[in-house]
Amino acid sequence: MAQSQPNKNASLKLLIIEDAEDDALLLISCFKRAGHSLEFERVDNAHTTRQALLDGRWDAILSDHSMPGFNALSALELMQELNLDLPFIIVSGVIDEETAIAAMRAGAHDYLSKDHLDRLVPAVEREIREAKNRAERRAALAAVQENEARFRSLVSNIPGMVFQLLQTQDGRLRFLYVSEGSAALLGLSPTELTASPQLFFDAIHAEECDSINMALSLSAANLTQVNWDGRIRSAEGTKKWINLRSAPRYLASSEVQWEGIASNITQSKMAEKELRESRAQLAELSSHLEAAKEEERERIARDIHDELGGTLVAIKIEASLLSSKLPMDPLQLRKRVRGIEGLIDEAINTAGRVARELRPGILKDFGLAAAIECQAEDFSQRVGLNCDTMGITHEIDPDEDTSLALFRVFQEALTNVAKHAQAMRVSIQLSIDGRDLVLEISDNGRGISAEDLNKPKSFGLRGIQERMRGLGGSLELARNSPQGTRVILRAPYKPSETARQDFPQ
Repeated sequence: MAQSQPNKNASLKLLIIEDAEDDALLLISCFKRAGHSLEFERVDNAHTTRQALLDGRWDAILSDHSMPGFNALSALELMQELNLDLPFIIVSGVIDEETAIAAMRAGAHDYLSKDHLDRLVPAVEREIREAKNRAERRAALAAVQENEARFRSLVSNIPGMVFQLLQTQDGRLRFLYVSEGSAALLGLSPTELTASPQLFFDAIHAEECDSINMALSLSAANLTQVNWDGRIRSAEGTKKWINLRSAPRYLASSEVQWEGIASNITQSKMAEKELRESRAQLAELSSHLEAAKEEERERIARDIHDELGGTLVAIKIEASLLSSKLPMDPLQLRKRVRGIEGLIDEAINTAGRVARELRPGILKDFGLAAAIECQAEDFSQRVGLNCDTMGITHEIDPDEDTSLALFRVFQEALTNVAKHAQAMRVSIQLSIDGRDLVLEISDNGRGISAEDLNKPKSFGLRGIQERMRGLGGSLELARNSPQGTRVILRAPYKPSETARQDFPQ
């Protein structure tokens, strides 16, 4: 590869250490003949040499070997004392080989005889190139060192272990670099891990070993990022959860190298576990409260039906007997008795409706389909909306918990229609879709969107959502055509004990 030559149009700056002016002019004439534009200064003692080195930026130094009170070796020492790296070439009339070798060892770059100056210009050009290369190497090394210092400063502030992991061609894994964070994470120093990478893998919980090996294998095969969570035991015996993230790349040697970070996620895992346990406890509490509420409803319904309902029926019978024994003449009295009978009928109907809503006996006796149909009929009479129940499949007979939950959701859905939908018609469908039980309530009202679930006071919809979640099911809101809302409820279909006996699986 050809080396670049110095630019001969640029001024070449030379410091000439020479006590003989004629000899200095002789050196200058060599460069001018070679086509160089030249700037120079001639010095001949330590003081002027020091000043020249401090004041100017020289491309090279040409020095006589021996002068009165000063010599080339002293000039070299002065240049090195000032920490300068300049081409230093000795040009002397008489110099023996031993002295020349000593000068080269002291730091001179070349030596020439004044009787043979034909290679002076090429030697200076060569040494200027070499000096430039040395300067570039020093600058590159300084940049590398600065980057490394910046990297180490950054890594030292990262909460975790930064690493470089290499998979060799024979499949072995070894750490090329490990940050000081390994001590806090694993209780192992970077030196220990780079010397024995197996210490890291030995720290991983036995149940997690297959998963990290699989993660690294897939990453190496597909060049995909590793994102692995697992348990470890540190050198001090502490159990921790860590997250390991790293990105792979292929090297020219067909090896795979990962750069990444392993961090301690024990606190977040503990918080996640506590949250799951808290949710489980809340679910159990919610289930307990629902069961207690249903028991209370059943008791109230039984009291209304058995006691209040029976009392009202007895009053009606007595009023009827009284009415039959009154004389025909007092019309006003008979009219009042008939009015009392009408009020009693209304009270009996109300008591029956309230009892059914609290705990419909028809749900237990005849199943979910019949209970929904009966509730729709009561709703239609009370609110004045047309309820279409033709889509109800009566062969469906889910277990008691599912039936009760869906019936309560159905009641809440009808209440929402009455309060908010401004509808004229409601359509109800109950069917089986694969392994799911599907209950759909459609209306032709003003419509509702999924965003309504997030309104601060949407307790009805949220309650429906929580009930369906408790069943392992879901709530879906959709637009009805041409207008209105469809509430679609899905839950796993679990046949009742009676259905299982009638249709064994």
